[in-house]
Amino acid sequence: MKIYFIFCSLMLVALLGYSQANPSVKQSSASKLHKTKVELACGECQFNMEGKGCDLAIRYKGISYFVDGRHIDDFGDAHDKKTGLCNTITKAKVTGEIINGRFKARNIVFK
Repeated sequence: MKIYFIFCSLMLVALLGYSQANPSVKQSSASKLHKTKVELACGECQFNMEGKGCDLAIRYKGISYFVDGRHIDDFGDAHDKKTGLCNTITKAKVTGEIINGRFKARNIVFK
């Protein structure tokens, strides 16, 4: 009975220790960008992201995000050999939010 009591006490202490909030972890998964410089290209072709087909993506602080709200062909033929976003990475300024690992675009302007 004594061993059972000690075991239950240790488990309770362990569970209470893990239930404490970690202040160093950011609680919100949203990050706002306003006229922020990023790299813009096809996520699958240039940033080696997992996906089907060719989808617009940005790379911000070394992390790639698929873009919602704009399509890759909004910026011309994605497969043009010189300027297509499937063949080149370009610089852009963007405004929007990163929410749940995706960039919700309000504005994208080439630099």
